[in-house]
Amino acid sequence: MPAKRPPPRSDVTPAGKLSEACLHHVLGYQLAQATIVTQQVYQEHAGEPFGMRPVEYTVLTLIDENPGGSLVRLARALAVTAPNITAVVDRLEARGWVERSQSENDRRSQVLHTTPRGAELARRATGQILAAEKQALAHLSLGERTLLIELLHKVACARPQAGGA
Repeated sequence: MPAKRPPPRSDVTPAGKLSEACLHHVLGYQLAQATIVTQQVYQEHAGEPFGMRPVEYTVLTLIDENPGGSLVRLARALAVTAPNITAVVDRLEARGWVERSQSENDRRSQVLHTTPRGAELARRATGQILAAEKQALAHLSLGERTLLIELLHKVACARPQAGGA
């Protein structure tokens, strides 16, 4: 059985061992440090294997979980501009993962759906990401991981709401 690592000191950076006592309680700083871990996990287990940037994975998965949604709703959900979300959807459509069709309710707007290939890709990538995150965060109990996700979601929900639909 491998020796357990001692718990990390709470007043130094995980890499470089720089003092961070003043930053330790700054949520944004801790989120940025945690993002380094999750970005590496994503890149190794989904980004490189599937040739997909994180924003492309996010948009593909949101479209898969919300078929018939619009570009406007995606842009609002991700706090990006309409041209930015359109560019991402254009790339997904060019790769055969997403298709657009005219809305039956409003002929001026388009609705989004994943193709069977896109839906399968979203599910496979999610499975690989979840498994890799579980492994990377094995030092956290299931309860701690669940609590972390719930708390981060609550932080995200503190964002001001802009409009409906």
